[in-house]
Amino acid sequence: MYSFDSRVRYSEVGEDKKLTLNGIINYFQDSSTFQSEELHIGVGRLEELKRVWVLSSWQIVVDRYPSLCENIRISTWPYQFQGFLGWRNFTMTGEDGKILAWANSLWTFLDTQTGRPARVPEEIEKAYVLEEKLDMEYASRKVPMPADGKAGEPFSVQKHHLDTNHHVNNGQYIQMAREYVPEGFEIRQMRAEYKKQAVLGDMIYPVTASRDGRYTIGLCSAAGKPYAVVELS
Repeated sequence: MYSFDSRVRYSEVGEDKKLTLNGIINYFQDSSTFQSEELHIGVGRLEELKRVWVLSSWQIVVDRYPSLCENIRISTWPYQFQGFLGWRNFTMTGEDGKILAWANSLWTFLDTQTGRPARVPEEIEKAYVLEEKLDMEYASRKVPMPADGKAGEPFSVQKHHLDTNHHVNNGQYIQMAREYVPEGFEIRQMRAEYKKQAVLGDMIYPVTASRDGRYTIGLCSAAGKPYAVVELS
C-alpha cells in the first residue's frame, strides 16, 4: 500500500469550504502516480516503453467531504492484474482514521504507437505488491448511456482539459458532467466509464437524464458515440 498525508487547501474547496469531488479525484490520481514514480515505473519509464495506463472506469463513494485545512491521508494499492488490465483501490481517511471516501478503478495498459491494449510486462507486475481487495459494495463498471436523454449545447475540448497523454484527463469529464446536475445536489457516489479518448479541438455533445435521484450524463462525439458516460448519485 502507498500512502501520503495532506491538508485540504483553499484552492481545493468549493463554496461550502469543503473538498470538491474533483479534489478527491485529483488526490486519488496523484497517489497512484506517486506510487508508480517511487517504484521507477512512472511516466518516464512508460514513455520509454511506449506504453500508458488509461483509466477505463471509476467508482468513487463519498461518506463525508473533508473541510478546509483538515488533515487527510490518501492511500492506494493494486489488487489484480489480468492481461492488459489492472485494478486499483483508493481510500481517503481523516485524522481519526475513519474512511471519508473510497474507490475502485479499472485501468487498461495501451501501446501508444498502435492505440491498442498491450499485456502488462513482468517488470511492472513485479514492481507492485498486490494487496487485498477493499471491502466495499462494487458496482458494475458498465455505465449505460442515458435512455431518452436531453441533448445539451455542444462544446469543444480546450487545452486545459488535457493531460500528459495529450487527451482529456479522466477527471475533466467529471467536471464537465457536474455542470448538468442541480445546484446543491450533493454527490455521494460517482461512476464513470471511459469509452474513447477525446483530444484538443474535438466537439463534445452532452446528453443528460435523471431517474430515482441519479443523473446520467453521456459526453459524446457528433456521431453520438460516447467518450465517457458519468453517473452521479
